[in-house]
Amino acid sequence: MNLLTSENIILFSFALIVIAFLYSSVGHGGASGYLALMTIFAFPVAIMKPSALLLNLFVSSISFLFYYRMNYFKPKLFYPFAIASVPAAFIGGFITLDNTIYKVILGIVLVFAALRLFGIFNFKEKEAVKIQLPFALAIGFVIGLLSGMLGIGGGIILSPILLFLGWASVKESAAISSLFIFVNSFAGMLGFLLGGKIIPIESFYLVPIAVIGGMLGGFYGSGYFSNKTLKIVLGTVILMASIKLIFP
Repeated sequence: MNLLTSENIILFSFALIVIAFLYSSVGHGGASGYLALMTIFAFPVAIMKPSALLLNLFVSSISFLFYYRMNYFKPKLFYPFAIASVPAAFIGGFITLDNTIYKVILGIVLVFAALRLFGIFNFKEKEAVKIQLPFALAIGFVIGLLSGMLGIGGGIILSPILLFLGWASVKESAAISSLFIFVNSFAGMLGFLLGGKIIPIESFYLVPIAVIGGMLGGFYGSGYFSNKTLKIVLGTVILMASIKLIFP
């Protein structure tokens, strides 16, 4: 990888494992964290989006398998969001934003991700509420479009919405979000490729590193895991990256 100096490769790899571990533990693919990390290490924008989508595919699928095995996945809660989000993410994958616009929008999304890690959007479980189909479809479409354009899976947005509306428990939202992230990332990647673009070879170098963190996170997260300190550190890193994106 010629994007990183030899001194920084170990630091980058370690940070990537930690990010994949933390996000996978709560049913997320980690795209917002990967994008923040790539921003800090000055990756070109052309590499950031496909890399985040690719890593999301692997890490979110690993996380979903662990949560599925623990019987936390509720198909009836998943389908309404996926029906609308998948075509929207596909459309978003075709869209190539101006670098400045991309960085500003991504920076705003990363602020949201950082605040969630700080616990600001970690809503407590509510008594189960029946899902409202039109509202769920609208939410899925908006998140899907944003996911395809930016190279994120959307779970960082979907899971707090599920908890806030009382549509899912914490573990259920993690299971739903992980599969939601996978299908959105797949649709976004498909749109990206059909739009005449290719996945840079550097993106594939990151996969084995992220998979290590993803497997560990999925294993501990689907059972019982909490590490507040690491989440605060990760949130701080993401917040720093968002500031760098919005105010270069």
